[in-house]
Amino acid sequence: MFRFISCLVLSCVVLLPVAARAQQHEHPATPAERLGKVHFETSCNASVRDAFDRAVALLHSFWYAAAIDAFTDVAKKDPGCAMAHWGVALGVWGNPLGGTRTPQTMERGRKTVDQAKAAGAKTERERDYIAAVEALYAGDGDQFAHARAYEKVMASIVAKYPKDTEAAVFHAIALDAAADPADKTYAKQLQAARALEKVMATQPDHPGIAHYLIHSYDYPPLAAKGLPAARRYAKIAPDAPHALHMPSHIFTRVGAWQDSIDSNMASAAAAKKANSPAEELHAMDYQTYAYLQLGKDTEAMRIQSETDAILKRVEAGSGYNLAGEYAAAAIPARVVLERGAWKDAASMKARTSAFPQADAITLFARVIGAARSGQAAEARSGLATLAPLADTLKAKNDAYWSNIVAIQRKTAEGWTLRAEGKTAEGIAMLRQAADDEDATEKSPVTPGPIAPARELLAELLLDAGQPKPALVEFEKAMTREPGRFRSIAGAMRAAQAAGDAAKAKKYAGDLLTLTKGATPGRPEIAEAQKLMK
Repeated sequence: MFRFISCLVLSCVVLLPVAARAQQHEHPATPAERLGKVHFETSCNASVRDAFDRAVALLHSFWYAAAIDAFTDVAKKDPGCAMAHWGVALGVWGNPLGGTRTPQTMERGRKTVDQAKAAGAKTERERDYIAAVEALYAGDGDQFAHARAYEKVMASIVAKYPKDTEAAVFHAIALDAAADPADKTYAKQLQAARALEKVMATQPDHPGIAHYLIHSYDYPPLAAKGLPAARRYAKIAPDAPHALHMPSHIFTRVGAWQDSIDSNMASAAAAKKANSPAEELHAMDYQTYAYLQLGKDTEAMRIQSETDAILKRVEAGSGYNLAGEYAAAAIPARVVLERGAWKDAASMKARTSAFPQADAITLFARVIGAARSGQAAEARSGLATLAPLADTLKAKNDAYWSNIVAIQRKTAEGWTLRAEGKTAEGIAMLRQAADDEDATEKSPVTPGPIAPARELLAELLLDAGQPKPALVEFEKAMTREPGRFRSIAGAMRAAQAAGDAAKAKKYAGDLLTLTKGATPGRPEIAEAQKLMK
């Protein structure tokens, strides 16, 4: 009969180095590897207990290549450890909040599940865990179908083994992954957070608890609740690049840009040291986004200059392919769109990757740039390239990203209609895009939309000589994406054009406070300085 031994009874292991590789390359372990404190009870040999706990800690910090290597090493040392194959299967699945898996990933995962079953788990609990990961890979539905199937089995494990705190922690991230992006009650996320807060009372140094609390609270109305976890996670597992990055999810939600920069600088450095290029790019995207909000364009451009070389080092099967490709496309698009460099955006070179949602970023930026630099025909032509990407994603059962690309297309269509002189139609299209974007949530792969649809709606209204409704939309945009340079600057300009001197001065002050130390040259900053005189 299963008897769970919690960290209160059996002293938790401070995880020590075991030979491991990240991104399929060897890297030396540090004398006192700091990944947090985890204990996952198994029937495996006592000689591999610490190594197994370390591998679980790597899973909890989404360090998948290293986790796969660690579990594989456990399986070699103890061939009867069926749970080592369970760990490999979770590592192969990768980020539970990521996109639809490739057929190759699904095949590899199913083979690993078969290995777990063939190894012959010695306890009913272990067989239940293996059944859960088997459910994750079952069928051919979209990512949410797989996530819901896995969450359902994990829920049954939590109910069956109420003292198994690892089950509660793994179930929490399963709830986050299974949550409907359109559910504005955040029911599953709040359920996950309640469970995690309960376990945290007895395991404050558990990396998964702090990590998954951040994901559970990574939504505009909930973000403030995630600040304690955000400030703890990097201290719990400072040797895990993702642990250094994750706090910036909450910092981004509340507009704490310098905190986000500091967090992602540390994460990128750790990822580079660990030879995890996709994780490095992911941190660089968040860092770029934050720099641009502060008007620190030189720093953002420096990061952009490094992205392509790093992308070449991203290896297939790393568990972070989408994050790497997405970041490599997003960084240059952000640099031109956030600065209003429309001609540069229009001339961006199209990218091709295994991820249509990443390729769509550049095409979206090109259309916006063309439309806003007076190249209506080029914008109209470019629109035709976006629709097929949404269809491709839909055919892959990736409803979420298909919807995101469809929103980008509507947004770009709105500005294209404006460029063609069809302003009313453009406003209507952009309003629909903004409402659609508000009805869903961003993916954790990105700090925010490449260019928020409601902000672009407000800019079109202002461009069309409608400053009062433009101001309303800018202020709405800031409730969802606080502290954005373009929204604050746009609100300042709209208020001034609408004759609201008090609001114009307020937003001018906000912009100047935001951009202390900015790179010279942004015209909005010069306008704010004049207003404050």
